[in-house]
Amino acid sequence: MIIGIDGNEANVENKSGVHQYAYHILWGLYNSRKKGLNDHQFTIYLKRQPRNDLPKQGKFWKYEVIGGSKLWVLAKLMPVLIKNKNLDLFFTPSHYLPPLPLGLAKVCTIHDLGYLRFSEQFKFYDFWQLKLWTAISISISKYVIAVSEFTKKDIVRHYPFASKKVVVVHHGYEKERFNNKINQNLVRRICAKYRIPKHTDYILFLSTLKPSKNVEGLLDAFSKLKDEFPDLVLVIAGGKGWLYESIFKKVKELGIEGSVIFTGYVAEEDKPSLLMGAKVFVSPSFWEGFGMHVLETMACGTPVVVSPVASLPEVVGDAGIYVDPRNVDSISKGMQKILNLKEKRYNVLKERVLKQAQNFSWEKTTKETVGVLEKLS
Repeated sequence: MIIGIDGNEANVENKSGVHQYAYHILWGLYNSRKKGLNDHQFTIYLKRQPRNDLPKQGKFWKYEVIGGSKLWVLAKLMPVLIKNKNLDLFFTPSHYLPPLPLGLAKVCTIHDLGYLRFSEQFKFYDFWQLKLWTAISISISKYVIAVSEFTKKDIVRHYPFASKKVVVVHHGYEKERFNNKINQNLVRRICAKYRIPKHTDYILFLSTLKPSKNVEGLLDAFSKLKDEFPDLVLVIAGGKGWLYESIFKKVKELGIEGSVIFTGYVAEEDKPSLLMGAKVFVSPSFWEGFGMHVLETMACGTPVVVSPVASLPEVVGDAGIYVDPRNVDSISKGMQKILNLKEKRYNVLKERVLKQAQNFSWEKTTKETVGVLEKLS
């Protein structure tokens, strides 16, 4: 087959969430073809020249740079696809499929439908674009890849007509980077880079700063621990998303400025060390598409405290501590439980998260994704 792919989500410098997924899917498809595990040809469509971290162009892998536009999929990509009579299939690792041409088989990945439940957390334009275009993409696709069983159920609940074409393919993680073999000297160096004091236990939050991540609830919960753990530090790592201003105000209101470190966006090469160095990782989200940050944390052997929402129970299984994201005391007690564990019990929890992480890999994700695409051959 000749497969066209919208590669724009992967072609960005600072990757998080869907960007990481798209990036690893591209590399997975490329490596799979290189190893002879599939025999397909790939054309990757982009708004701008491919970054150096994407696969190199070759006999079976080429890039077509169309040029940018606010309505790129409709105004730029769709006319190119209409003229191209050679493609057998078009795949997008995001919610945005081009409606035309009608005769071209299409597959999309739906990460979550959280915007339908938390519309107030989205800007007006972003909400309606997601809502309308996702519905169109699900309608015109031959298959829909859902990143979790929860997302699949949510898709079918909102769009019953799609029940027979939704296939679950979980995310993976890079086992070469995220593991418990990271050199401690590197961990110390990365901690110093982000101004984390030496020999200090820290709680880590790592994700985009936006309302669905419940960072304000985490700050309230953390403030309750300061009497028992006066030297404890909360590291909030991640780039600014939207509606994040109240997070910084909350730190001042609680009087914990000296105990909270905002790192901003964390470079990909720094993430494993930052995750491994943490005493506990906390994700008290109201909603998660998948929870890749949690999976990567477990792969490093760091215990996790998470909300039992959306796809997180699929990722964490029985390896983590679950808390009610709407109850500050619950979040606080979840963190406190791990902080008070004796070394032996703490190490048992570390082994548990390591074992759970082994159920996922990008190789598995790629294999299952190729399987979905090949249903259309």
